Amino acid sequence: MAKRKEDHFVPTGTQKKQRHEQARRSAEDSEEDEVEELSLSLSPGNSAAQSMSAEVGIIESIQLKNFMCHSMLGPFKFGSNVNFVVGNNGSGKSAVLTALIVGLGGKATATNRGSSLKGFVKDGQSSADVSITLRNRGEDAFKPNVYGDAITVHQHISVEGSRTYKLKGQTGNLVSAKKEELIAILDHFNIQVDNPVSVLTQEMSKQFLQSKNEGDKYKFFMKATQLEQMKEDYSYIMDTKARTRDQIEQGEERLHELRRQCLEKEERFQSIADLSVMRKKLEDLKQEMAWALVGEYEKEIEEMKSDVSVGEQRTARLTQKLEEWQAKVNVAEEKFKAIQDNLEKISEEAIALEPKCIQAKEDLINKKKAYNDAEVLHNRCRSEFRGLERDGEQLRNRIAELKRSADQRLEPARQERQKKIAALKEKIESCQDQEDLLGREIERFQQTIEKDKEERSKILQEVADVQQFLNTKRKHLHHLKETRTNRLKQFGSQVPALLEAIDEAYKKGQFTRKPVGPLGACIRLRDPELALAIECCLKGLIFAFCCHNYKDERVLQGLMKKLYPPASSRPQIIVSEFRNEVYDVTRRAAYHPEFPTVLTALEIDNAVVANSLIDMRRIETVLLIKSSPLARAVMQSQKPPKNCSEAFTAEGDQVFERRYYSSERTRPRYLTGDVEKEISHLEKEVESRVSQLATLEQHVRSLESDLRKNQELVASHHRHLKELKIKARKIALEIRNLENEEENQSVDISTLEEEDEEIKKQMQEVEEEMKARKEEMENLRKQKTDAEQTYEDFKLKIHQVSELAEPVKEELNQAYAEVDTQKRSLRHYEERLKQHVDTLQAKKEELAKIERELVEKTALAKKICPERIEVKKTPSVLDKEITRLRQKIQTESDSHGDREEIIRQYKEAKETYQDLDGKVKSLKKFIKLLDEIMTQRYKTYQQFRRCLTLRCKLYFDNLLSQRAYSGKMLFDHKNETLAITVQPGEGSQAAFSDMRSLSGGERSFSTVCFILSLWSITESPFRCLDEFDVYMDMVNRRIAMDMILKMADSQHYRQFILLTPQNMGSLPPSRLIRILRMRDPERGQRALPFQAANKDQEEDQS
Repeated sequence: MAKRKEDHFVPTGTQKKQRHEQARRSAEDSEEDEVEELSLSLSPGNSAAQSMSAEVGIIESIQLKNFMCHSMLGPFKFGSNVNFVVGNNGSGKSAVLTALIVGLGGKATATNRGSSLKGFVKDGQSSADVSITLRNRGEDAFKPNVYGDAITVHQHISVEGSRTYKLKGQTGNLVSAKKEELIAILDHFNIQVDNPVSVLTQEMSKQFLQSKNEGDKYKFFMKATQLEQMKEDYSYIMDTKARTRDQIEQGEERLHELRRQCLEKEERFQSIADLSVMRKKLEDLKQEMAWALVGEYEKEIEEMKSDVSVGEQRTARLTQKLEEWQAKVNVAEEKFKAIQDNLEKISEEAIALEPKCIQAKEDLINKKKAYNDAEVLHNRCRSEFRGLERDGEQLRNRIAELKRSADQRLEPARQERQKKIAALKEKIESCQDQEDLLGREIERFQQTIEKDKEERSKILQEVADVQQFLNTKRKHLHHLKETRTNRLKQFGSQVPALLEAIDEAYKKGQFTRKPVGPLGACIRLRDPELALAIECCLKGLIFAFCCHNYKDERVLQGLMKKLYPPASSRPQIIVSEFRNEVYDVTRRAAYHPEFPTVLTALEIDNAVVANSLIDMRRIETVLLIKSSPLARAVMQSQKPPKNCSEAFTAEGDQVFERRYYSSERTRPRYLTGDVEKEISHLEKEVESRVSQLATLEQHVRSLESDLRKNQELVASHHRHLKELKIKARKIALEIRNLENEEENQSVDISTLEEEDEEIKKQMQEVEEEMKARKEEMENLRKQKTDAEQTYEDFKLKIHQVSELAEPVKEELNQAYAEVDTQKRSLRHYEERLKQHVDTLQAKKEELAKIERELVEKTALAKKICPERIEVKKTPSVLDKEITRLRQKIQTESDSHGDREEIIRQYKEAKETYQDLDGKVKSLKKFIKLLDEIMTQRYKTYQQFRRCLTLRCKLYFDNLLSQRAYSGKMLFDHKNETLAITVQPGEGSQAAFSDMRSLSGGERSFSTVCFILSLWSITESPFRCLDEFDVYMDMVNRRIAMDMILKMADSQHYRQFILLTPQNMGSLPPSRLIRILRMRDPERGQRALPFQAANKDQEEDQS
């Protein structure tokens, strides 16, 4: 076979066309032998599968409803081989083909009839339906036990453009509604509705006929044979490999830098100085500061109490008007209390069952342990019985031997030896008893050791969790203390420097408009209790900056890059045109008479900030409801307020209409107004955790002490056990020596016989004990079974009680909503008294607030310094001294670095280096394996492409020869072109010309030959052509029709669906051909009638 030649140069100059023709002829000659070699095996009619009938994947029927311009179309019953759908334009032929593509999951664009599915819904209707039935018979059927002999794909298309699937079996039963199941069916049947060889639409056929570009023909061939998809997959993998190599190079460069940083962190760790003296002085100043603040609060409280006592005298006479509504509130609260008591009763019942369930579980564990112990004792008795049985047999053999060789003259010496042996055996038995006792003690101590080890592991894990929590809180506390001098540091330590850099760049004219941010610093809360709710709502937007355009955004990115470390996260940058007015959100904003939105709960002076939050978070649609039950009632018990998308509670929980998400945070971090209060709270929490950590560590030390003691006892018992075994071996050796000495002397047979009787007696006792142990084991097994049943019963009861509580909880929520309604009415009347009590209430709240702060400050002062200190300095003076000392400590710390921070940085640098090193090694292994795989796969792809090319050429030449045409197909895979030359009639190769010089009918006939060639090399259960003969004259149409029918006759296992406006009445009658004639729709007609032209010859569908 001749080797195929490829030219790897581009001709230039005036001889370009001549060289191109030479290269083409060379390629044709090189492939000639291969075409001849394949001609015998690939010629039509030689396929072994031609005698098969179509069993799987063909279309049995199609039915349309409200599809395109048709109210009802079908059902169409298709034959298993050749089907002609004939009718005038507008009768619905193309609608059937479009429904076939869409109904089997194809995209709207693949039909060339629209860009969206909603365009297929008939005007004035809300949806469209397409139902397609596929045959599912024979050995290759898809899940025949589930679907049967037919699979119906029903697709529902809504007017919005969405679609749903229903996959039904032969009997109409619903099997699945998932698109994945449909994809599996299509893959199993090898159905490709987007492949032009399987379904060639009218528009695609027209484009192909009118196309004169050799590249378009090549693309058509590649798409039809799915070689294009294989090529794209290969290119994507090679791009991925290139990107992976770039990542490896970047990773290796990064590794060098990380190693250098790791060495620097290690050197800094060695140079930390001790600052304990200055820190001790700072603690003393803090103690004085704490008690100085307490004194200031006490003076202020005394002055306010005198003012409040005057205002309280006017309050009593203003409360009578509220009694009527107060009574209604009381009734609603009593109802709420009754339901709450009922729920508590159910909860108490569940709580009461918990100890019983725990007790039942402990009882089950004890029963299992008792059963296992009894089983051990039973096995021990059985082993002892077998040992006695062996000893008795050996003793009886010895007696028989001694009787044969007894010598009465050695009787006195023998009796003396027997006495010694008996005494030694008693010692051995004593040693064995001690060994058993020590073994049980060792087992008990080892169980205790294992239990202590398990408990120690749990506590050590708890210690690690507490330590991690402490580290997080200490960092947060350190961050808060830094913000005392500059509130902007709350949003990041780099923010003050970033704002200075922004000011400097703005002065230099680098910004069109000065960026605004961080957004959290530009907003104020109207109600401080909603701080956590607003933080949970805005999240990262608190740190964000706003820019007027993308040019300003690039400048700001450059400033951030200089100030923020490479591995750290940077604030978000929002790009939106700055406006001087806040958006008008009146129509789309949520409204509730009692609860504010996030927008109304904030005081925002800058319109840019307000507009950015509206754009990014839609804060005008988010309600803030302090009470969690009330939030559930507003959002979930009834329809949410208009335009309200979600709500947040004071605890930070997020509430949707059908979902509820609890917040992991308990306190606000960034929007709190009182930093000192937050610092105080964190210090208390840290101190509590430190105390908890100390308790856990003390417990660990206690457990380790117990472990050491028990391990020492176990080691001591092992040594004692070893000594007893050595002693027993010595006694046994002495007994064997006495017995060996006695072998040549007379033996007292009567003593041995007595010992034999003793062994029999012991065997009887052991056997009785073994029976008793077995009975005890059976009793314990029954007790264990009963305990298991009891434990399961308690678990079932607890589950039932929990189910009873759910409707009561719903009723409780409704009662709470009723109480809230009554209270709102009560508050309506309380508003009339507001002008009388506002001043007094404000004073009382201020007094209460100051008293609470006094309690907190006193408690904090006692925690800092238990004994009160007389302080002469004012808090302002002390604050200045503390600030100066802190600055001094900070200066020293900056020169050397904080110890914990340096240790953390060193560990992080080391872990980062090791992690990146592992990733780079893994990527290198991946690249090596990918190179090997892709080399082999590309060779296989080239072989497969070459085989399909040769087969297509062969079929094309054979099909042209049926009309005495001759032609050539020249594939240029390098330039991705397909040149087709056809010579009508007999002629030499010199007379060959491309398809552009042919008439319309000849070109259509050649195109049919090309499509039939592609049919022969691709696999699909059915083929569809829409108006394939529209440009043919009668002669070419007749020849093309005969070719298609001849191919169909040789391929009974495939289905052919041909759509044409021509009258197919001249076709010869055949049981393999079915003609569906469609009439023009009448005015007002709801369903298009259709009938088979050869009903008498329809194929049996059973």
